[in-house]
Amino acid sequence: MNELRVVIADDHHVFRMGLRRLLDSVPGIGVVAEAGDTDATVAAVVEHDPDVAIIDLHMPGGGGASATEQIRRGGLRTRVLVLTMHAEHAMVRQAIRAGARGYLLKDAEPDEIIRAVHAVHADQAILDSAVADRMLAALADTAPANPFPQLTGRELDILARMAAGQSNQAIAARIGISLKTVQNHVSNVLFKLGVEDRAQAVARARDAGVHRPT
Repeated sequence: MNELRVVIADDHHVFRMGLRRLLDSVPGIGVVAEAGDTDATVAAVVEHDPDVAIIDLHMPGGGGASATEQIRRGGLRTRVLVLTMHAEHAMVRQAIRAGARGYLLKDAEPDEIIRAVHAVHADQAILDSAVADRMLAALADTAPANPFPQLTGRELDILARMAAGQSNQAIAARIGISLKTVQNHVSNVLFKLGVEDRAQAVARARDAGVHRPT
């Protein structure tokens, strides 16, 4: 089986190092190059012909969307996975229009990133769950106010699934992360909401209208 070849593009060297360490630890995945700006990203893709390019949106020289568009217009086979801090609908739309096949936030768990790399390589579209929720709300023009701003997007998603009656095991299976990761998120949710147990968190969520259909 051929190794899945990846280019990492991000202007933060420390983040690139951590991501490279993660990907190089996975059998069947190898990082072939890194880049810190738009021009270097496109040049690395042209030179190394990777299967997947993981690209941040905010980089010197035009940004990740520009790099993605140049890769697409150049007829290159490389699939682009955006990995960024920004969940704004306009930025997601710009990246997808430029040709990105996946869009994840940087607070994604390591197993989510690995799963997304494989999905994008298989030409499957993948969106961070928090990003998908925001896009759907924006498209419906009914974006609700977040009743729990102290929670991250992932934590709010976990809380909504709890309120819908999903067990930790079911949540892990639905969103493709480990059971331990779900348990850690649940503990963070309870702490941030100032409640003692899962039942109280679920009651708070349902009172606020936060839920996710099973």
